[in-house]
Amino acid sequence: MEKFNYTMLCDYYELTMGNGYFVSGMKDKICYFDLFFRAVPDKGGFAIACGLSQVIDYIKELHFSDEDIEFLRSKNTFSEKFLSYLKDFRFTGDIWAVPEGTVVFPNEPLITVRAPAVEAQLIETYLLLMINHQSLIATKANRIVRASQGRAVSEFGSRRAHGADAAIFGARAAGIGGCAATACTITDQKFGFTATGTMAHSWVQMFDDEFEAFKTYCECYPDNVTLLVDTYNVLESGIPNAIRAFNAVLKPKGFRPKGVRLDSGDITYLSKKARKMLDDAGYPDCKIVASNSLDEYIIKDMIYQGAAVDLFGVGERLITSKSAPVFGGVYKLTAVEDNGSITPKIKISENVTKITTPHFKKLYRLYDKETGKAIADQLTVYDETIDDSRDLEIFDPAYTWKKKTVRNFTAKELLVPIFKNGELVYDEPSYKDICAYCAAQVDTLWDEIKRFENPHEYYVDLSKKLWSIKNQLLAEKKM
Repeated sequence: MEKFNYTMLCDYYELTMGNGYFVSGMKDKICYFDLFFRAVPDKGGFAIACGLSQVIDYIKELHFSDEDIEFLRSKNTFSEKFLSYLKDFRFTGDIWAVPEGTVVFPNEPLITVRAPAVEAQLIETYLLLMINHQSLIATKANRIVRASQGRAVSEFGSRRAHGADAAIFGARAAGIGGCAATACTITDQKFGFTATGTMAHSWVQMFDDEFEAFKTYCECYPDNVTLLVDTYNVLESGIPNAIRAFNAVLKPKGFRPKGVRLDSGDITYLSKKARKMLDDAGYPDCKIVASNSLDEYIIKDMIYQGAAVDLFGVGERLITSKSAPVFGGVYKLTAVEDNGSITPKIKISENVTKITTPHFKKLYRLYDKETGKAIADQLTVYDETIDDSRDLEIFDPAYTWKKKTVRNFTAKELLVPIFKNGELVYDEPSYKDICAYCAAQVDTLWDEIKRFENPHEYYVDLSKKLWSIKNQLLAEKKM
């Protein structure tokens, strides 16, 4: 994407705290923050991490312009020494993250930041907004793609997105989640996610009759014809006129139609009738595309009822994740560091779901060596290593009597270094590689976790050492 300085896209309190850290002598105090989420949207079994590439671009460009500093000076809030410090501001810390397309679960870090206090605090808003938004859309897209049972899904939602960036990056995330194409041209231009599209109802209305509209379109694009057949009446005019145009223009030239699109009415019923009409006319290879406020539940029901649909175009309910429009990621302090010694920090709440897991951590995923399926995740303290040559006992951190011995497994660290001392050390994969990686990640999950209703709970356990540290901190804070 075109470079743009988003440094000032931050919550104001990040600047007031930064100034406070500066004037109180804490600006260089090293701290650790985790970005994580607490619940999977739509009560699903898993989510998909997305948006890291844009976070990388943001960190690389982080700086305050003279105009930014003059604006902050006008607020009469910040010390001149702090404003002077901002003139040469850049990110100098370390960042670890799970790669884009990784299957992720609640309460495990998607990003860990280690940096001086001012730097770590300043980047909170942008990291959250980018990871929250794209992870939300990638997760929703994957649900819709799985509901389609092998039929292609195109993202159609640009005009219903919540702004330009939401359209562009939402389409990007939808591709990572498994969509085959998008209607968003700029997303194809910038990321290589294939843009497709044919006609709107206005094309048909511009002509004196429907047949002329179809015939002209066939003449314009004989090798790539998909006709929108519901402007007037699908079965009485749309499909018959489409067949007439195919016969009049395409057949004499040796071309075959790509498809017809249904965008209104009882699409399940209409698709079955249209399929028979096309087959009888000698066009069994002509695909039927369905659109019109679709989501995973409608698509699932359509397929159950025998809809003769080959491809789904999904717009507003995908690009806005209408049924669950908030991902709910948070950014919390987990540790501070003094002279190389790391002190864990915890946030406590009467709402137990908001109690954080302290310390600088590693995140491991345990895979069954025979099936390749994911068994569970485990969070450990940064200085622990899981030895997968030996059996491992894991336990539910909330219900510790629930235990399991894992055997014949492979342990993989999920958090990888992205920035080291402010320098990018991560070799970013291509967009297509991210999409392929995501599909492979989803394949490591058991079907029970992929259910739409009451999915099996995938366990994210704590090592005994981390569990003990957390409980010790809880006990101390209650005193």
